[in-house]
Amino acid sequence: MTRPPTAAQRRVIDTADPVTGRLRGTESQLAALVKRGLAFRHPRPPHDHFLTPAGHRIRESAAEAEAPAEPEPPAATAGVFTARVGGEEQAPKSGPARAREVHSAWQGLLELRRMTHPDGSTERPCGWERTHLVQAAALALEAAGHRPAGPEGADGYRVRATPQPEAVAVHEPSAEARRACAATLERAGWQTGEYAEPRTGTRYLLASPRRT
Repeated sequence: MTRPPTAAQRRVIDTADPVTGRLRGTESQLAALVKRGLAFRHPRPPHDHFLTPAGHRIRESAAEAEAPAEPEPPAATAGVFTARVGGEEQAPKSGPARAREVHSAWQGLLELRRMTHPDGSTERPCGWERTHLVQAAALALEAAGHRPAGPEGADGYRVRATPQPEAVAVHEPSAEARRACAATLERAGWQTGEYAEPRTGTRYLLASPRRT
């Protein structure tokens, strides 16, 4: 069985950027994480270190152990960026500060795409997005200026997981806004289709990240 990270290594992992996985630590700490397969050193200058998928799993398992399970997506917590999925009971306040956070997170995600795709492409989703479908789709929508729904279910988008692999549902009451959401996701590297719920006839988008 692989030894768990040391306390010092866990602190480095836990303070990694939540979107890009960029690490900060001493050279010896970073080298140890690389040796254990929890981090990698980017080949391009400035040769920063980033979490591998295994490192991300360790970081996320700790966060899940500390947080109680909830049927709805959790709201953003202080100091940790969370994209608006719509319908949160306690959503972050909109305004210039939130706009800067969203822009920074989106730019970080594009950089993660560039670093992890062999061809350096930023036009299609990366591995992190495929394992965080709801957050990835919500970030693309929020970064493009779409309005998330409030807790009472008013107009605005709601991104939700589905039983289908690599697919999320985007609910938006307005047909025009729904088409705009589809256009945004397609520009962000997702493929979309519009469907109707069998029992209610309510229209929604089904979106999945493109592979090519």
